[in-house]
Amino acid sequence: MSILKRRPSMTLAQALLVLGLSAAPALAQDTAAPAPQPSGQPAFVPQTVTYASAADAAAAAQKFAEEARSTYPKGSANIDQALWTQAASAAEAAVLAEPDNAGYLKLRAQIYTEVGFWRQAEVGWAAYFKAVPAVPGSREAQQAGQAQYNLGYSAYVRNQPDLAARYFAECLKFDPQSAQCAGWAARTALEGGDYARAQTLYAQAVALTPADKTLAYFRGLAQKAADYGPAATGAFSRAYAELDAGRKDRALEGFQAAARSAPNFAEAWRQAGRLALDMGNAQAALEAYQGAIALPTADATDRFNLALAQEGAQFGLDAVRTFRAAYGRYTAGDKVAAESGFQQATVQNPAYAKAWAWLGRTRYEAKNYAGAAEAYGRAVALDPGDKSSAYYLRLAQQGK
Repeated sequence: MSILKRRPSMTLAQALLVLGLSAAPALAQDTAAPAPQPSGQPAFVPQTVTYASAADAAAAAQKFAEEARSTYPKGSANIDQALWTQAASAAEAAVLAEPDNAGYLKLRAQIYTEVGFWRQAEVGWAAYFKAVPAVPGSREAQQAGQAQYNLGYSAYVRNQPDLAARYFAECLKFDPQSAQCAGWAARTALEGGDYARAQTLYAQAVALTPADKTLAYFRGLAQKAADYGPAATGAFSRAYAELDAGRKDRALEGFQAAARSAPNFAEAWRQAGRLALDMGNAQAALEAYQGAIALPTADATDRFNLALAQEGAQFGLDAVRTFRAAYGRYTAGDKVAAESGFQQATVQNPAYAKAWAWLGRTRYEAKNYAGAAEAYGRAVALDPGDKSSAYYLRLAQQGK
């Protein structure tokens, strides 16, 4: 006779309290200390349901799960969806009735994994693996690793690196072929100053996904991290994560902090400069590329971007970019498009003498002498020392 049959008056919620599976996430044994509920995952409140037997409860859980998969959009599974709530509640009832039944334990863990309820998934897999020892790399172990990975990432974004590192390490125990866990375990090691371990883990991650340029990039960074120190390396890595998440302002601050902490950190200066240019912050870009250009590793790209930042700080990045695009069209032979671009640059910043000068040149070459005289006149007024513009201004005024 099942537990539920013998105790018909006990609600599922009451029974869960007896087992320590209340609405608050339970502690998983033999795993890293659990983190608070990850953001975006409300506490699960099981429905009050009763079933004649554990088998009936398990069958109901499977039925509700199948209905949920066919009802809700693919990839949207969530514990708040009614059918998934019913599936999880029924699975809990099955486990409550027969707590040593491996099939029911796995069913419950799989449901929590599918809906992304990672704290309860961790608890569920821990219970299942007590009944059936984990086989690293098996389908079940991979699902348990998925829960550990998500808990680790949640801890990482809450700035709990030690806890995150433990979760990622647990993930690798379950799923040694998980490139994402190897990569994030490497990142936490890198930020923690354990450069040897970071290099080993990045090598493992790169071997698993050779085409992942980000992993290869950070593998190279780990090899040079000792030259920059943990403060700069940690700030850089965090900034990269902020950039991945789309938080550009915070990412820029992080790259700047890394570069200022270790002025020899060329890639920190470059990342700050590239991001600042992308954000239209010419002054920040100027500071960044001045830092990069001062190092022996400075290259032609650094010099090009420094010039862009310098000119952008004076005339505005939009106008400078428009001018450079127009110049590219001019050198390609499309002088009509170039003229239009140079004119647009003068509209974006009427004080941009060079744009006026090149607008004059395209008009002069098209024998539009009146238009050329107007443009060259503005260029000379803004930059009296521009002898070339003064010369062609006289020619344009003479119509020759």
